[in-house]
Amino acid sequence: MKLVTTYAALEILGPAYRWKTEATLEGTLRDGVLAGNLVLKGAGDPKLNLEAFWMLLRALRGKGLREIRGDLVLDRSYFAPVQGDPGGFDGDAFRPYNVLPDALLVNYKSLRFTFVPAPENGAVRLSVEPRPGALEVVNVLKLSEGGCPEGRAFRDLLMPSFDAAKQRAIFAGQYPASCGEKELNVALLEPNDHVAGVMRQLWAEMGGTWNGTVREARVSAGLPPFHVHESPPLGEIVRDVNKFSNNVMARQLFLTLGAERAGAPANSAKSSDAIKARLAQLGIAAPELVMENGSGLSRTERISAATLAAVLQAAWRGSVMPEFIASMPIAAVDGTMRRRLKGEGVSGNAHIKTGLLSDVRSMAGYVLDARGHRQIVVMLVNHPNAHAAQGAMDALLRWVYESASR
Repeated sequence: MKLVTTYAALEILGPAYRWKTEATLEGTLRDGVLAGNLVLKGAGDPKLNLEAFWMLLRALRGKGLREIRGDLVLDRSYFAPVQGDPGGFDGDAFRPYNVLPDALLVNYKSLRFTFVPAPENGAVRLSVEPRPGALEVVNVLKLSEGGCPEGRAFRDLLMPSFDAAKQRAIFAGQYPASCGEKELNVALLEPNDHVAGVMRQLWAEMGGTWNGTVREARVSAGLPPFHVHESPPLGEIVRDVNKFSNNVMARQLFLTLGAERAGAPANSAKSSDAIKARLAQLGIAAPELVMENGSGLSRTERISAATLAAVLQAAWRGSVMPEFIASMPIAAVDGTMRRRLKGEGVSGNAHIKTGLLSDVRSMAGYVLDARGHRQIVVMLVNHPNAHAAQGAMDALLRWVYESASR
C-alpha cells in the first residue's frame, strides 16, 4: 500500500514538493523579546524530527527572537483531527509506528531511551533524548545474566510502566548484560506535552527564555510568517517511507494528498479520492482498491495483485520512475530487504517493497533478470500461516532472476 501512496504522491505533488512549517509572531518583537505568542502552523511535514525542529528554533534565534513572554500556540488545522486509539491495531499504544497523524508532528512524538550496562555496580545507566523537563524517569533496572532477547521480546522486557497524569516512566526488572548498549524508541506523551517538552529543552539550550503554556488555536488571519521551515523534498521523503516501511510518514503523506487536491482540513476520504483519481487518469481501473490511511497498517485496506502490477508498470513508463524505484529496498543491500538473499545472483538486482502483518506477507517491485531485462513481481499472501511464506517469496525472486538464462 505504501507503493500506491508514494507513487501517487510523486505523480500529484512532484519530486521537488516540500512541506512548510510556519512560525508566526502574535505580538511585538523588540530587543529580542516577544510580547505575545509564538504560533507554529503545521502542514503535515513527515520529517519534522528532532534535528529539523532544532533547525527551526535555531532560525528563530538567528532572526533575533530570544524571549517569549506569551504562549506557544500550535495550529494543526491542516489535518482534520484523527480519532482513534493508537494501540487499537495491535494493543501496543507506545510503539512509534502506531502514532496517529498530526499536522504538527514533532519527532514522531517519540523519545529514544538508551541503556548502557554498568557492571561496576550491577546497574544500568539510562538516558533519554529528547528529555522533556516534566518527564520523570525512574530507573531501577538491574543487570542479569543470560541471552539478550530480540525484536518484540526485547521491547516487552524494557517497556516502561507509564503514568500519563504524572508523566512518570518507570523502568524496572532485569537487563541482561549480554545486550550491551541498546536503544528503545517509545511514544509516551500526548502531542501537546511532547511539543512543549521538546520546545522547553531545545529553547533553553539555545539561551532562549519561555515560561508560558502550550495550547491549540489557528494562527490569526493576516499575520505574515516570521520564519518558514521547509522539509526535504518529496523525492527524499519517499525513500524513508519505502526503504524502512515507515507507517507514520506514509500516513502523513497520505493526508497531504487530500489537502493538496481538495483543500484543508485533510481527511482519509479526500486522500483516497485523490489517489483513485490519479490512477484513473493513468488508465488504471482499480474497483477493488480500498485505502484507509495509506500505510497498510490497516485491516480494511486492500488491492489486487493485478492492480499493483499495473501501478508498477505505469511507474516504469512515467517521469518519476527514477525517484520511485530508488525509494525501494534493494535485496541483500538495504532497507527491509537487507538481510535477505545475500550471496545469491539476485542480490543487488531486485528493488522490492515488503509488507508484513500478523497474518499477511507481501512483496512487490522490480527484478533485473540475468539477461538485463526488468521484470515486475507481485506476491500477496493472506493466511493465518502467512509468516511461513517468506521462503516461497525468496524462491520466486530467484526464479524470476534466473529463468531468463534458461
